[in-house]
Amino acid sequence: MSAEGHAKLKELWKRGTDFLGTEYAIMGGAMSWLSESNLVSALSNAGGFGVIACGSMTPDLLTKVIEETHAKTDKPFGVNLITMHPQIDELIDATLAQNVKFIVLAGGIPSGDSIKKIKEGGAKVICFAPALILAKKLIRSGVDALVVEGSEAGGHIGPVSTSVLAQEILPHITDVPVFVAGGIGRGEVMASYLRMGAAGAQLGTMFVCAEESIAHENFKKMFMRSNARDAVTSVQIDKRFPVIPVRALKNAASEEFLDVQREVINKYQAGELEMEAAQLEIEHYWAGALKKAVIDGDVESGSVMAGQSVGMVKKIQPVSEIIENLVEQAAQQLA
Repeated sequence: MSAEGHAKLKELWKRGTDFLGTEYAIMGGAMSWLSESNLVSALSNAGGFGVIACGSMTPDLLTKVIEETHAKTDKPFGVNLITMHPQIDELIDATLAQNVKFIVLAGGIPSGDSIKKIKEGGAKVICFAPALILAKKLIRSGVDALVVEGSEAGGHIGPVSTSVLAQEILPHITDVPVFVAGGIGRGEVMASYLRMGAAGAQLGTMFVCAEESIAHENFKKMFMRSNARDAVTSVQIDKRFPVIPVRALKNAASEEFLDVQREVINKYQAGELEMEAAQLEIEHYWAGALKKAVIDGDVESGSVMAGQSVGMVKKIQPVSEIIENLVEQAAQQLA
């Protein structure tokens, strides 16, 4: 344990820890079905920053999950809301009513109204910036911090890698804290992004197999035996029918998705389906697929979302141990 390295690390991510009110500037990525009260409170209690994944929850359900999380930790945590959710305003109200001080807006560029509503409600707004031009626009809109997430991440992703985005954005954005995400599996790489100007890091995949994660045993086993190359993006086979790229582990469902697209496109071309109906059929293929894998343990016909850092997940261990290892690796690198 290097005192010098730890002192350097503390200094480098001070902006991030001051902003989040945490010991370490390590945010948990919000993962639907997984980032609930157990994992979120464990992350916050271990000195990191847990984030509840609201996903498609109703305001009542979100309120219940926030109350459960408050009961398990008195440390700061955030809530991730999807900007396209039809009840986004009610979800913001529900989050603010529970005295949560951080809201992460994901899944699209948030409206100025949403940002204003959150800030007037006394909470901080964190947004994803997939390009420098958007990072600048979001800062003008009043966001308090940014997450720069590269295509190595799990789940819905953009087209650019973390290392390129970090080079594009970090030297130019100094007004607000910037957290780097996507493909981070060790502390050394966190340290290198901090040296480049990041305020901290966000990790999701590394916490899926934590003891405190409610993921099904089958889901965790598939994670632990997978390599980086197994985490692939969903393939679109016809530009008329766009598929939002999602990174997940290869399984029977990802193979079948290609067949489903072909069948639907053939039906459309034969005049059996309208374009809109065809698009919906393709989009609905994955409906419920994440829950099927995470909660029910059906890892062949469900969606096993994972980032490319999955190859570094080799055992089940407590969140506190995962965080301690990352911190130790970063401190040694800096020493």
